[in-house]
Amino acid sequence: MKKIFVVSFISVGYFLNAQSLSNSPYATYGIGDVKYDNTIETASMGGISTAFISDFTSSFNFANPANNTNFELTSIKLEATNENNYFKSNYNDMKSTKHSTYLSNIALAFPISSKVKMGLSYQPYSSKAYDIVTEKKLDDGTLYENRFNGSGTLNTAQVAVSYKINQEFAVGARANLYFGDLYDLNEFRTSNSEYINGYEMKNRVRNFNFTLGTSYQKLNTRTDKKLTIGATATFGNSSNMTTDYTNSTYRYTDTAGNKVDQSILEEKSTSSKNLLPLQASLGVGYGSENHWFVSGQVDYKKGETITYFGQTRQFQDSYRVSAGGWYLPNYNNFRSYFSRVIYRYGAFYERGNLSINGDGQLDPNGKSINKFGITAGVMLPFKNSSITRMSGLELGIELGKRGTLQNNLINQNFINFKIGFNFADKWFRKALYN
Repeated sequence: MKKIFVVSFISVGYFLNAQSLSNSPYATYGIGDVKYDNTIETASMGGISTAFISDFTSSFNFANPANNTNFELTSIKLEATNENNYFKSNYNDMKSTKHSTYLSNIALAFPISSKVKMGLSYQPYSSKAYDIVTEKKLDDGTLYENRFNGSGTLNTAQVAVSYKINQEFAVGARANLYFGDLYDLNEFRTSNSEYINGYEMKNRVRNFNFTLGTSYQKLNTRTDKKLTIGATATFGNSSNMTTDYTNSTYRYTDTAGNKVDQSILEEKSTSSKNLLPLQASLGVGYGSENHWFVSGQVDYKKGETITYFGQTRQFQDSYRVSAGGWYLPNYNNFRSYFSRVIYRYGAFYERGNLSINGDGQLDPNGKSINKFGITAGVMLPFKNSSITRMSGLELGIELGKRGTLQNNLINQNFINFKIGFNFADKWFRKALYN
């Protein structure tokens, strides 16, 4: 049985059972549908974070842990994302939609001293959730059926620490733990046989690496204008993805999926040590203290090499260009609530790590599955919130496009909504006076 993903798999099969598939049909490749950054603050500004140092004391930056020189409060963030995707393919003019809602970010951050700040966070990193069936009927009446099924989530837990060297320079480090189990199954059957040929792939991911960051910010105290430069690098994988393969024939005795008469044709186990390779980011920003900020950023990620369904697959190098910022009209204007709202905006273009040929296989000479979009958001402060204790409701939106209609592939239009809360105050501190 061939172990390749043909066009009918990611096109016809996807639309036959779209509501059972993950948010993108391209999630069937590799470790699933990888999220860029689920924090509302970052996503609402097009993804800029490397040169973004919040002017306020309640926001902790995990993407570049050096950018927390102004952070002074204990902050708890809870955020959720609602994704709405609209798919189209030129193959039989097929269309479909997919919606999902999930918890996208949990974070706790607090200052240890005036120079040292610390944060802990959890985010889903990637996911698989698809169940696809394709059928082909021959002239003699024989029916061929392929079923593709995938499930599982890869999560990331992070611990970040920042250190302020002086008024202009800061450094930071973040430890990243990736953990989860991913499962893929490819089954083939014909109408003239009661046996099924199944190829199972079980991935156990326990990966650990580090992110180092640095930042420089120069504030002109006469004009309140500031220049910010930041950079990060992620490296040092200390683990890998272990994959167990089983190729066998069997029968099902019931709808619960209990197998009988199983005959193992092949079993093996492999490891992919380049699961999360080198990543780097560089950003530059300029703004006015407590009033506005704009930034540009470039991210780079080296392509992974993953053994997938028994074959080694190469994912291409990817990069992302982002631009965005925020605007605060006048936080001291208590007569107008909307003058104290932070407005965010941004845009991005991402050259993806997938390059697919006309047969649906990963191919460096194929079509790149790229992505671009525009973003916006607001931070609505609570009634008792002040500029030194800025807590509030976070809202964000992303609109964009991914993929292509060429080679009978899939074009994905999306609109994602994000909502969250940031509770910040001077918690866990001893009172100096009674």
